[in-house]
Amino acid sequence: MVLRNSNSVFNFDHSYLSLPAIFYSRVGPAAVPHPQKVIFNDDLKRELELVAEDDELLTSILSGNHIPGNSDPIAQAYAGHQFGHFTMLGDGRAILMGEHITRRNDRFDIQLKGAGQTPYSRRGDGKATLRAMLREYLFSEAIHYLGIPTSRSLAVVATGEAVLREVVNKGAVLTRVMKSHIRVGTFEFARYFGTKEDLSALTNYTIERHFPELTGSEDSALQLLDKVMRLQIELVVQWMRVGFIHGVMNTDNTSVTGETFDYGPCAFMNCYHPDTVFSSIDHSGRYSFGNQPEIIKWNLAKLAEALLPLIHSDEKIAVEIATKKINQFDDVFSEAWYNMMFRKIGIDQAIDGDRTLVNELLGAMQTDMLDYTNTFSSLHLKEPVPGNSGMATDLGEWLTKWRGRIATSSSGEERAKYLMKKYNPVFVPRNIHVEEALDKADQGDLSLFKKLLGTLRLPYEFQDSGKDLLTYDENYDKQYQTFCGT
Repeated sequence: MVLRNSNSVFNFDHSYLSLPAIFYSRVGPAAVPHPQKVIFNDDLKRELELVAEDDELLTSILSGNHIPGNSDPIAQAYAGHQFGHFTMLGDGRAILMGEHITRRNDRFDIQLKGAGQTPYSRRGDGKATLRAMLREYLFSEAIHYLGIPTSRSLAVVATGEAVLREVVNKGAVLTRVMKSHIRVGTFEFARYFGTKEDLSALTNYTIERHFPELTGSEDSALQLLDKVMRLQIELVVQWMRVGFIHGVMNTDNTSVTGETFDYGPCAFMNCYHPDTVFSSIDHSGRYSFGNQPEIIKWNLAKLAEALLPLIHSDEKIAVEIATKKINQFDDVFSEAWYNMMFRKIGIDQAIDGDRTLVNELLGAMQTDMLDYTNTFSSLHLKEPVPGNSGMATDLGEWLTKWRGRIATSSSGEERAKYLMKKYNPVFVPRNIHVEEALDKADQGDLSLFKKLLGTLRLPYEFQDSGKDLLTYDENYDKQYQTFCGT
């Protein structure tokens, strides 16, 4: 039985409800039989300034069993291109409980994922598995501590229910925290299932909430497109900095605020190869590591198409304007990516030949199947990287050229070391260790999960206690697959 009263640990507002009703459906979370807190993010609790002294009440709220009186729960409607195919979607297993506002006036969506069926569930049961929710908790926190914009995970609460996928799983609800859940797919929904007025309302709302500096601009829709493009370029560059593969870059998983979210089939690359893909459903490699820039450009083109009626009243002129904007992508991305790669090898001020230096390193890493993370971190670590280090003798010639370049750098060697430490993590979630930790956690033993999580909270520091997390069976990834978790 779901309870409702005035008690709440959240300071909820509901600005999203100012949008036309087409954008959402009012629906509450389903009650669960035996809610039990599995893991809770105390650091995020402090950042959100939550007052949660009653642990039983908090668990009840985060399971969906208790709806605070200041909550007006909804499921959001959106559309999206999934693997290139357009379809009507919506929150099929997620309930937005409200927008929590901190004393600093920061606003965050509080969403319960796995909270039951909604009008958009189609044939789904609206539930989530404990393993999948713990996986999202782990990866979202890892990405956060790597310094990359992301959704956060406040808690995972076991429900006491059995959830049937390929096998019977334990059920759970994850509390996801984001600046908002407005996606490229939300704009596609407005364009193709709503009116021009609906599209205009969404655009104005998004600008007012996230980009108030654009308010009142004559070409605000075009400027919004530019803002989202630059945020997404920076996000994907950061993913590639750390070897992250999102795995399901559908337009409904592309946040207009530039936050990483939806951690279903994601993974980190070990041996470097741009064609690396782990998702079990990505048979063509559409969302492979090296294809992520092209896909985000494609997604941005879909946002541009959705905004056409607001860019110019003459569709032909609107297409020309939007195309010109999207055509800026390649140069902007290339510049941002190379600047990031220069810093990974300790170069602050690039000169002629530095792009070649980067390209030669990646070519050698691909040929020799060297580990992405360990190769870069070994350039600056005082401690030798144990196993899978990637610093093979075949890099000898490149290392000589690189050392010569650093030695003649106008910024000096200390600056080079600082940049390399800042841009190159020592620890990332390795596939084999992630799965081992989730296997144990699914059986009730969170010790390895918490050890891995603790190490990933200091990803740029060499931690002797985490040495075993730097090595892995190189054959493991050859058969490894990730899944959407739905």
